[in-house]
Amino acid sequence: MSWTRLLVEEKDGVVTVVLNRPDKCNALDMPLFRELDKVSRDLRKRKDVRAVIVRGAGGNFSSGLDVKSVVTSRSNAISLLAKWLPGNANMAQRVSRNWRKLPCPVIAVIEGKCWGGGMQIVLGADFRIAAPDAELSIMEIRWGLMPDMAGLMSLREVVPKDVAMRLTMTGEILEARQANALNLVTEVVPQPMARAQALCQSIINGSPDAIAAVKLTTNRCWHSSERRLLASETLNQIRLIFGKNFLIAGKRQRQKVDVDYKPRQSFW
Repeated sequence: MSWTRLLVEEKDGVVTVVLNRPDKCNALDMPLFRELDKVSRDLRKRKDVRAVIVRGAGGNFSSGLDVKSVVTSRSNAISLLAKWLPGNANMAQRVSRNWRKLPCPVIAVIEGKCWGGGMQIVLGADFRIAAPDAELSIMEIRWGLMPDMAGLMSLREVVPKDVAMRLTMTGEILEARQANALNLVTEVVPQPMARAQALCQSIINGSPDAIAAVKLTTNRCWHSSERRLLASETLNQIRLIFGKNFLIAGKRQRQKVDVDYKPRQSFW
């Protein structure tokens, strides 16, 4: 596909998705929403992708919703919010939630502004690496709105309820180190892209099936009952033991040889 709002780069199984509206601080307009939805769904189908990095062009992640191009058009608002069933994800929600659905790690690199919709997107990532000068805010309240891009699904996993309500009710802008203290970001480093790439390399040394199993089990069972967690651990471990990558991992570990893993199994 020819992207108009994204840059998509790939090297050694690591795909980098770049929000590419630097003149607009990567504000989210309808074409960008559609392309983020499309690229994340495409990546989910690929067994050869080992990790994904999401970042913004021009020194900012995203300043949030391009209100003029989205909210002022009734048809655009309907396109973003429409869904067949209440429990399904609409397009606005998929651009965050879809990263959780990928059977590989997703790392958000946060520089400059990460406000509103941009913050919702990075909350869908598994890891958030921020530059020291990054600014993060759940800013929808300033427009008389509430967060509605599935970011709350991830937010409830990383901060207490009172902190989540404070951030969403005030639209407070946090410096990177403040966000780190609240667990909104994983790390704050001077070169977040380099750190994200290094993290990718350390992760993809492991079996792609085992990594997918860890992500799937963690996301599905983090707030589940003990019985569901125990059942998921056992089921997914059996799947791993009968897979080819389990044998390859054992050979790599015992013989200290760099044997290539097979593509990830399709059921993840």
